[in-house]
Amino acid sequence: MQSYIFLDLDDTLFQTLRKCALDAEDPRLQVRAFLPDGTANSFATHKQQWLWHWLAQGFRIVPVTGRDAEAFERVMLPFQEEVVLNHGAVILDKERNIDSVWMDGMMQVFPKYHEKLLDVWAEVEAYCNSYNGFKHRLVNDFDITWYGVIKHVDGTENTLKMLLDGIIKPHRHIVDGSLYWHLNGNNLAVLPKIINKESAVSYLIDSYKQKHPELLTFGAGDSKTDAPFMALCDYALIPGNTQLFKALAFAE
Repeated sequence: MQSYIFLDLDDTLFQTLRKCALDAEDPRLQVRAFLPDGTANSFATHKQQWLWHWLAQGFRIVPVTGRDAEAFERVMLPFQEEVVLNHGAVILDKERNIDSVWMDGMMQVFPKYHEKLLDVWAEVEAYCNSYNGFKHRLVNDFDITWYGVIKHVDGTENTLKMLLDGIIKPHRHIVDGSLYWHLNGNNLAVLPKIINKESAVSYLIDSYKQKHPELLTFGAGDSKTDAPFMALCDYALIPGNTQLFKALAFAE
């Protein structure tokens, strides 16, 4: 039986130093990813290091991440299977070429959502430019603008929630379901509904089933938006003290 794990990266397999509660020089930490200038900014705890070694022994590991291609290249782990990037917008094969079947299907429907994304983003930019501390950008990868992300220098959800409640949630393209939002810590994203990890993972599972008569799948993630792709798998792995863990722990 062939085993696959679809593995979210940030805040599942590693995280920023602020979330580690340890000094960067602590021998219990290992650097896992870097900023564009070469500065180490993501670290794995001793338990996360053990988890990686355990998974690498028994699973084919498929990263499922919101990172773009450049940010993924700065992750220092030896992934060998396909890769899901940009929250599911892009799939790369084992040779790190674009999966043309997936991309062709995406581009058949994406243009109408792109226009709506820019419509929402114009209002987001106007709001952010009126206040101090916001960092906002449209994510462009493979010459396509896929989605938008906003952070704030205070590092919490509180200020982002004001933008979310005042501008994003009431927007007609959010209300009609064309776009959706996701907030987790200091990261607020606005995405077209066709970009999601669930659809990309479903596509890969179907392709793996054609190669392997017996397939065992695991999904691992920390965020509420990871839950749909994890639900496609036979088993789910959720790190403690994360958004998804808390949502399930306190669900009635």
